[in-house]
Amino acid sequence: MEPQAPAAPEQQSRKPHGLGTLLFVPVLYGLGWLTARPLQWLVPDLRPDQLDLAGLVVALLLLLFSLPWRLRRSWGAAHPWRRLGVVAPPLVAARTFLGGLAKAALLLALVAALLLASGKAVWQLDLKAGELLNALALLLGVGFAEELLFRGWLWGELGLQLSRRRALLLQAALFALVHPWYRAGNPGAIGLLGGLILLGLALALQRRSDGGVLWGAIGLHGGLVGGWFVLQTGLLQLAPNAPAWLVGPGGEVPNPVGGVIGWLGLALVLLLCRPVWTAPQRNTITIACP
Repeated sequence: MEPQAPAAPEQQSRKPHGLGTLLFVPVLYGLGWLTARPLQWLVPDLRPDQLDLAGLVVALLLLLFSLPWRLRRSWGAAHPWRRLGVVAPPLVAARTFLGGLAKAALLLALVAALLLASGKAVWQLDLKAGELLNALALLLGVGFAEELLFRGWLWGELGLQLSRRRALLLQAALFALVHPWYRAGNPGAIGLLGGLILLGLALALQRRSDGGVLWGAIGLHGGLVGGWFVLQTGLLQLAPNAPAWLVGPGGEVPNPVGGVIGWLGLALVLLLCRPVWTAPQRNTITIACP
């Protein structure tokens, strides 16, 4: 099988214009940002980060409303939400979502076990209900929004314009680049960028192994984000001297994706999917996931 964004069995009769692909999300983000600006006069107590969050919410709503139009017009998709992997039989959606969550739990268990074994963390078991709700919001919000954008729309859009292998790699690179990895400072920024690329590849292969259904990638991505929030706020206390190369850059709020443990965990996911590049003249890849 080839590493392309899987599609419903409908004819791919159209090829999106590259300029449209480049401008689609920035235009939506800009509209969201502009729409949220009046809130600073209506609610003067809003902090800048809250104002930016409101703009992101508006941009997400615009994305949800505009994606069906975009896919019908540029992809020739008769069933946009099915093509994106969002609409699937309920049992399939539930099974893939829980499978993604299980992988996230195993990865986070690996991180926690290695930190505890190395003496760089101790159990604190001080989890509050508000933190659980925050983690749930991160799981569903970040997981759904980013997977819809990157493994849903972007991967499919690139797959109609580029070779399948390039589309797979480029979506992972763009996913990594739009995150604020550069704020980590050297050398942490390089580690975080590499970890995000590995994560983008792992999430794409998760969707591919699920037959195009997006919910497994949502569970894996959201589970990692929400689960790490639970670990670092209510279950683990990291040692002040925990090195960034081990736990990830970020100081008091490290991102394990950029550390050695995160790299090892994501590499394990990729190895489990066993991508085997074959028949280079046809630019194909064989993927066998358990």
